[in-house]
Amino acid sequence: MTGVPGPEAAGAARRIAVAVGLTARAAPGAVTLYVVLTLATGALPVVTAWLTKLLLDGLIGDASAATLLGLGGGLVTAGVIAGVTPQVTRYLRAETDRRVSLLAQDRLFTAVNGFAGLGRFEDPPFLDRMRLAKQTGGSTPVLAVDGMLGVARAGITITGFIGSLMLLSPLMTMLVLLAGLPVLIAELALSRRRARMLWEIGPTERREFFYGELLSGVAAAKEIRLFGIGAFLQQRMLTERRCANAAKAAMDRRELRVQAGLGLLAALMSGSALLWAVDAARAGVLSVGAITMLVSAVTGVQGALATLAADVARSHQALLMFDHYLEVTTAGPDLPVAAAPRALPALRTGIEFHDVWFRYSDDHPWTLRGVNLRIPHGRAVALVGLNGAGKSTLVKLLCRFYDPTRGRILWDGVDIRDVDPAELRHRIGAVFQDYMQYDLTATENIALGDLDLRGDQRRIRHAARRAGIHGSLTALPHGYETLLSRMFFTESGKDDPETGVVLSGGQWQRLALARAFLRDRRDLMILDEPSSGLDAEAEQDIHAALRTHRSGRTSLLISHRLGAVRDADLIVVLADGRIIERGDHAALMALEGEYARLFTLQASGYHSAAETGPALTGGPQ
Repeated sequence: MTGVPGPEAAGAARRIAVAVGLTARAAPGAVTLYVVLTLATGALPVVTAWLTKLLLDGLIGDASAATLLGLGGGLVTAGVIAGVTPQVTRYLRAETDRRVSLLAQDRLFTAVNGFAGLGRFEDPPFLDRMRLAKQTGGSTPVLAVDGMLGVARAGITITGFIGSLMLLSPLMTMLVLLAGLPVLIAELALSRRRARMLWEIGPTERREFFYGELLSGVAAAKEIRLFGIGAFLQQRMLTERRCANAAKAAMDRRELRVQAGLGLLAALMSGSALLWAVDAARAGVLSVGAITMLVSAVTGVQGALATLAADVARSHQALLMFDHYLEVTTAGPDLPVAAAPRALPALRTGIEFHDVWFRYSDDHPWTLRGVNLRIPHGRAVALVGLNGAGKSTLVKLLCRFYDPTRGRILWDGVDIRDVDPAELRHRIGAVFQDYMQYDLTATENIALGDLDLRGDQRRIRHAARRAGIHGSLTALPHGYETLLSRMFFTESGKDDPETGVVLSGGQWQRLALARAFLRDRRDLMILDEPSSGLDAEAEQDIHAALRTHRSGRTSLLISHRLGAVRDADLIVVLADGRIIERGDHAALMALEGEYARLFTLQASGYHSAAETGPALTGGPQ
């Protein structure tokens, strides 16, 4: 890939070793038999050609009936083997493909689950690589092994026919071999170019997939129909498809030109060999059987060389594509993890941000600028500020989805970079603004908050009651065991039209809260816009429950609705990545700064709405 022979050869050897090892580990018995049969079929054309030659010469000469019957029986046996073997090898290859795909997928997602942070999931080139890894990781090891076996099989065929040709015409042998070299070189060049083309159109295909998902999914269906933007999005999707198709068509045209030229060269070589053989037979140099052998050998060598070139190219391309799989599965940790992580103490003092600066890359602006903040144990701290102020980034750092570019975050005096990220997150409960809606049952949706409690129906129902969703769930067709999706059905309920149910946005938010409440025994609770999808009455109920939950607990609350955070022990105002104000509600109102301005602005809008009609959303309380 780098153009340097040494490193490139080493990289190819590594890819081959991993592909072969993965295939052998997944299906050792099937692979062994597949290898034996594949290599055996390489000798069949040579054996058949020699049996045919001997039989023809025997018919013309004075061979005995037993000899002729033996040769005929050999041809029949070779024919039977040639007829049955492809069916067996096809089954063995399919079985190997299934097993390798399963193992490769397991290894891929084990590696993906091992990424502790979010950086790679927000990196477009890595997302393209991961998409190609998912598409090709399960199939390319078998394709690579299949290609290498094809090379070995073709090598056996070529060796047998070359030996035969050498006995008949050394000159013809050299010409046939020289004619095969351009085929091999051209196929390798084409395979490399195709692999590069597939990588280059990755972003285009990802955009096409994005538009296709919008058009065919339920998430955007309402807006697409209300705004009448379906045709616009469809045109965008088709434009991306045309762009990808144009690149593929250009590649296909190149292959057509090259392979047509190579085919013409092979035909001319075969024709020349046939004419020479006819002339040699007329001169009495070759027997009828020898002519048959020579034609079979020339055709066989050319066919085997073309197959060898195609198999080398296929294997080469498969290994190049397999590189994406290897890049993902061997990427290693995306966040540094201490070789001997420190134990994370129970939170007794608090969490401290010391001069924390952060930006997502050197090309991005600073998101946080010298933040100093203390979240005392047992207290509720609220973060407020306009969009883009850095609130969500601060939460990402606290959960160690990223590390600070500068500064430290301490948990009772321990730098969170020195502890196991899994242990840190085990101590944190959270509701994020972009909470997930899982196509699972209601019980499973809540239990995902703490899988250790997935069999504890009492705790699950208690969490649902605290979130105000218990009544809605018990009213579902199958109660808590109702599948919350119309995308697919459980096997047991596939014939039941009431199996899948879709919740409203507010109900989904309460379910996400229940998931967080199941983790209520954690050291820290993060509540990021926990009531943004609720009506005013539901918001009031939820915040009352949250106030009860926060009492005496360490919590971090983020909300644009300042009335929801006015009772926090400490309110911190962020602007442009800096803390510009801090204090409780009364102190900040007395300061008459940014918090007081925003709170007054929201309160004014809320009272105006109250005067003109019922409030549709929550406001300051």
